[in-house]
Amino acid sequence: MVTDVTTAATFDLAAGEIPENITANPDGSVTLSMLGSCAVCERTHGPELMRISASGERTVLVTGQVGAAISGNARGSDGTVYYALWAPGNVDRNGVYKLRADGTPQRVAALPADSGPNGLAVDAAGRTLYIADSLRGTIWSVPVSGGSATPWLTDPALAPVPTEALPIGANGLRFHNGALWISNFNKGTLLRNPVTATGTAGPIRQVAGGLPNIDDLSFLTPRSDVVFAAQNGSSSNNGPDRVVVIYPNGTYKPVLTSADGLASPSATAVRGDRLYLTDGGVPEPHDPKMQTARINFPALLAGGAH
Repeated sequence: MVTDVTTAATFDLAAGEIPENITANPDGSVTLSMLGSCAVCERTHGPELMRISASGERTVLVTGQVGAAISGNARGSDGTVYYALWAPGNVDRNGVYKLRADGTPQRVAALPADSGPNGLAVDAAGRTLYIADSLRGTIWSVPVSGGSATPWLTDPALAPVPTEALPIGANGLRFHNGALWISNFNKGTLLRNPVTATGTAGPIRQVAGGLPNIDDLSFLTPRSDVVFAAQNGSSSNNGPDRVVVIYPNGTYKPVLTSADGLASPSATAVRGDRLYLTDGGVPEPHDPKMQTARINFPALLAGGAH
C-alpha cells in the first residue's frame, strides 16, 4: 500500500535537529519543526523552523531560544506559516506565532505558562486557528489575525495520562471536512469533533483506539477521511514505531514499520501520491530524518471503506 521508501533528508540530533512536524507545501517544499536540544535534555541548541525546497535546499526560517521547542506548524489558505512555540513556564513566549511577509515572527496567540501548544490547524475559511494543548486537555481557538486565545473545547478525551512517561494528551490536529481531527498521544485514540455552523464544538467522537503514542496525522486526499497516522513508540518505549492507515470505520493497518527505517516517527503529510514522514531518531543510532514513500491508491483503498 505504501512502497519505495527513501530518505529525503538527514539531520543531526546532537544539534537539536529533531523533526517533529511537517507541512507539505504546494510548491514542492516542506516546512519542518525542529524540537531543539530540550528534547534530549542537553539544552544547548534552540529549536528551528526549517523549509526544505523541492531541490533539497534548506532555509532556517526561525530559531527559538534554548529550552523551548517548536512543535506544530501549519499553512494558512493564503500561504501564511504558523508555528507553535512550547516554552515551558514562560508566559512571555509560550504560544503560537506566524511569519510576517518580511519573514519576522509575530505572536498571534499567547497561552498560559502551563499549557503545551502542539498541533495546529486552520479552518477552511482561513479565519480561525486551532491549537492542541497537550497538557490541559484543551483545543484553543484564535483569529488568524491574532487576539485572545479562547478554550474552544476542553474534554477528558483530550487530556493526558499523568502516570505516563511523557504525559501528553491532544497532540496532532487537522481541520478536515468540517471537523477537527485530534490524536491523543497517551490514550492512543483518534477523535473527530465537528465544527458547527456557529463555530462551536459539536459532539466529540472516537474514530479509532488502541494506537499507543499516536502522534500527528494527515489525510489521503482533501475529500477522503482515510488517515495516515504516525505512532511514535520509541519516544517513550510504549508501543511500535510505525505509520498506520486508519479507515473511517475505525479499522487500521500498519503500512510502514521500523523495518522501513522508522525511528520515533512523529508526523505525516501527503502531496499527490507521495507520503512524507518525520523521524525524530530518539533510539540508537540517533538518525533523525525525513522519509518519503509512494502511495498505491488502489491497494490502499481496497483495504477498507473510504
